[in-house]
Amino acid sequence: MGIVGAGFIGPHHIDAVRRLGFVDVVALADRNEASARDKAAALHIPKSYGSYEAMLADPAIQVVHNATPNFLHYQINAAIIAKGKHVVSDKPLALNGDQARQLRDQAVKAGVFHAVTFGYRGNPLVQQARQAIASGRIGRPHFVHGHYLQDWLLKDTDYSWRLEVDKGGEASALGDIGSHWFDLVQHVTGMRIRHVLGDLTTVIPKRERPKARRLAFAAASADEDVEVVDIKVEDLASVLLRFDGGVRGVFTAGQVCAGHKNDLVFEVCGSTASLKWRQEQQNELWIGHRDTANEVMPKDPGLMDADVRGYAHLPGGHQEAWADAFSNVMRDIYGTIAAGKKPTDPLPPAFATFEDGFRANALVDAILKSSRAGGVWTEVTY
Repeated sequence: MGIVGAGFIGPHHIDAVRRLGFVDVVALADRNEASARDKAAALHIPKSYGSYEAMLADPAIQVVHNATPNFLHYQINAAIIAKGKHVVSDKPLALNGDQARQLRDQAVKAGVFHAVTFGYRGNPLVQQARQAIASGRIGRPHFVHGHYLQDWLLKDTDYSWRLEVDKGGEASALGDIGSHWFDLVQHVTGMRIRHVLGDLTTVIPKRERPKARRLAFAAASADEDVEVVDIKVEDLASVLLRFDGGVRGVFTAGQVCAGHKNDLVFEVCGSTASLKWRQEQQNELWIGHRDTANEVMPKDPGLMDADVRGYAHLPGGHQEAWADAFSNVMRDIYGTIAAGKKPTDPLPPAFATFEDGFRANALVDAILKSSRAGGVWTEVTY
């Protein structure tokens, strides 16, 4: 494996892959040779390259991870595919649905494995919920709701490159965290979101931006020069949803909600029961009933369905978390490649492809279109 980019998410890619025990992390590429050399040394990676093009020329590398900012995803993913190497991209797959569709088609034509790191799929109880819904244990789903809330952009002194249209895309909260929720609920329910009605707002229309650098998840330090800039993207969004068969839904994404650190929640209400999972309490699955007491199922391999208990690696009462779920995603990706399978073969559940990445981008595009039209029902073009 080689990786492009080693900012916030890159080291987590590396950690998740190393935990598998059968993949060698051999190279890192960054924006210049000095930066690549320093980051490779800090992460104990033997080879470093001052550009992704130079790393892609290395014949020893079979799989390349793209952990760069959003605006670089398309060009780097396309270059990886053109070299005939398998590609693992951070989300969102691209800045918009058109770019994502092109990447999907390029990867399919090249015959390489293509994956997007929708990490919440790897949680054991997410897979338990998916199995329960597929086997009819909650009856026929009729309502899906939830949110993904954070507070790291609550103050006007908070800033990130993700707020800049040319770097993060025309959607901020929706592209950054909404894409996770959209993938997750469609994965768990087996239903596609067909129509959306979006209400987007910018709670903080002006922010202080550091003049000297662009930060990923932090405010400027007290001694940095800043400039006040207008914000053109949303930091809060509410969306009405229509799934296959007319199933209704509602979702809110916001990064200006105090006290919510990484609060992803989904609930699926069916004709006989409901299921709810919350990322900040991810070792519990809530099961709602009408005529009997509600239940809370703990993450315990002995209680989980046989088909999904392999996603839990510790006995009941031993908590597993975000990094474990992320490694489960890598296990599905690399296990498939190592087994000698083809990209057209059936894939394990946590393996999200560029098709899944395209669908998330297409959803964000449709929500933006709906909001700009004044909040009207808009069909998602897949």
